Amino acid sequence: MTDLVTVAELGGAFAAIGGTAYLKHAHPAAYWSTVGLPVSVARLLGSYSSTMDACGLTVEPPRWRALAVRATTRREVRPVPPRRGIIRPTSTGLRMRLRLAPGQEPADLAASAERLRHAWGVHSVYVRDIKPGVVELRLVGFDVLRKVRMPRRAGADLLRVPVALREDATAFVRDYRAVPHELVLGATLSGKSMYLRNLIAGLAAQPVVLVGIDCKRGVELSPFAARLSALATAPEQAAELLPVLVKEMEDRYDLIKARQGTAPGTPDELITSDIWGLPEEERPSPVVLFVDEVAELFLVATRKEEERRDEMVTHLIRLAQLGRAAGIYLEVCGQRFGAELGKGATMLRAQLTGRVSHRVNDEASAKMALGDIAPEAVSAACSIPAERPGLAVAGDTSGGWSRIRTPYISLADAAATCRGTAHLAPDVPALSPFKPYVPPAPAAKPAEPLSHPRPVVE
Repeated sequence: MTDLVTVAELGGAFAAIGGTAYLKHAHPAAYWSTVGLPVSVARLLGSYSSTMDACGLTVEPPRWRALAVRATTRREVRPVPPRRGIIRPTSTGLRMRLRLAPGQEPADLAASAERLRHAWGVHSVYVRDIKPGVVELRLVGFDVLRKVRMPRRAGADLLRVPVALREDATAFVRDYRAVPHELVLGATLSGKSMYLRNLIAGLAAQPVVLVGIDCKRGVELSPFAARLSALATAPEQAAELLPVLVKEMEDRYDLIKARQGTAPGTPDELITSDIWGLPEEERPSPVVLFVDEVAELFLVATRKEEERRDEMVTHLIRLAQLGRAAGIYLEVCGQRFGAELGKGATMLRAQLTGRVSHRVNDEASAKMALGDIAPEAVSAACSIPAERPGLAVAGDTSGGWSRIRTPYISLADAAATCRGTAHLAPDVPALSPFKPYVPPAPAAKPAEPLSHPRPVVE
């Protein structure tokens, strides 16, 4: 009997260990909520002062405090760590605010983030500046980019689309009002199409004009034709569509100028320099232009095609330089975008403020996307593994960058979203000739009766 109890105890212990290991590997979020969170909180509370001291994040206490300690306790006065606030658990980690000690700065904590990660047994530690003297430590308990789950409150709004998840478990929001134009680079099967798919599905539910240029015969953007106001599937069609967009931009500038030319006594709040200052009833709908495989617009084989290419590039540069005030935004995608494409390529790339680089085939491609705004991110873009499609590095003109990953959405689901929101597409008469053909939905077959009538025999 004693042997059976011993075997049962050992078996239960091994089962608990095995179940915990399986939970940690297969369901990291559940493991964090049940096991990882309590353990990390206990480590943090028990070793906070010693860890801060070991990381060099403590300072000498004020003189009055040192005198009071010596007078009352006669013990040695120890250095003081940053004052810790309330620990706030989250579904992916912990959040905690710290009040910096005199002489400290947020960079001191950021430099010790790797040490804090190992000391408290979490996946990563990030530092965010809240206000002078106060920072927030965000502790992430597991790799949130392995299986992407977007936050419930991601901050979606007009021209704001939560399109990916950052490595610090916050949403990466594509905000066209803040970053008007963006360049998205990535090799084949890197997840670039998935990023574009999430972006279109998010914008489809908003009153935004969606225009597409897909010179791969429309294989990428044609499934979303029900929601697109215009679609060009060949360079010849793009050469006709781009002048129409430029003319639309010029008409909007005329509308803005007419508002600026009001009477001298007009209040300042009625004078505007972009469409967002116009009254809502006069404001034209914003336009988002998607250009997939931009290199196809640059490649030429004859002199005639070269003239057409120069004209298209000129129109794109004008839209990039002047489109923001008119409410026209660019989303340019491709595998490479360097000076070797031809005249105007570098000038157009310089106008694209946002940069997203998926897995690339060489370092030069990563430098084209991130080298001129965040050089430190180039190596991170080159180290993206092929077995993690959708993983990318997003940079901005401030020099900051972060790893992001887009959630999976099937092509059928994205296309269904576009079909369901087709009625939200604003009417732009100038784009009517470029409206893509949408085949009618197949008629549903009538349901067969469950029983067949029998003739009545008299």
